[in-house]
Amino acid sequence: MDIVVAALTFGAIFVVELPDKTFLATLVLSTKYRPFFVWIGVGLAFAVQTGVAVGLGHAASYLPKEAVQSVAAVMFLVGAVILIREGRSHAAADDGDEYAAKAGDVHGAKVILASFLVLFAAEWGDLSQLLTLSLVAKYEDPLSVFIGALLALLAVSGLAVVAGRTLLRWIPIHVLHFVGAGVCLLLFVFTAWELLG
Repeated sequence: MDIVVAALTFGAIFVVELPDKTFLATLVLSTKYRPFFVWIGVGLAFAVQTGVAVGLGHAASYLPKEAVQSVAAVMFLVGAVILIREGRSHAAADDGDEYAAKAGDVHGAKVILASFLVLFAAEWGDLSQLLTLSLVAKYEDPLSVFIGALLALLAVSGLAVVAGRTLLRWIPIHVLHFVGAGVCLLLFVFTAWELLG
């Protein structure tokens, strides 16, 4: 395992996921149900989703390096555009209620299952999953990227469970979107520079 790749992955995924609908869904679920059970369910969903992204990214690493870097650069740029657009529209601020409504009135193991299903469905094709796929293809180190991405997702969901409301009082959600967009733009520039250099 490469600790630098894991740390870079952690930082990129953490910043991109913080303003995401996943953060809001976890926050809302944890206000309705026992936060620890919500976090377990969310964590299990993240583990599966990250595993899928790492597997696809590893398969992509067998393609020509220039093609992989070009696709990764485009994905980083698309991610930045999506985050900027979401930051401008503040659309994510209302997403949490939709996910909480899906969970129903459940307790214990049912909270874990409900949280898993809500986040599992919400994460398919999500920016963090696409970014994880791109990072695996870029660094060709699936284990390090998996560990960094999963730890970032668990940290963000833990933050949502523990301190989400307080964080959103201090930092507006659109600011978090713009910070995430900045990270994606930096990754785009770095990948494009590597490709052209």
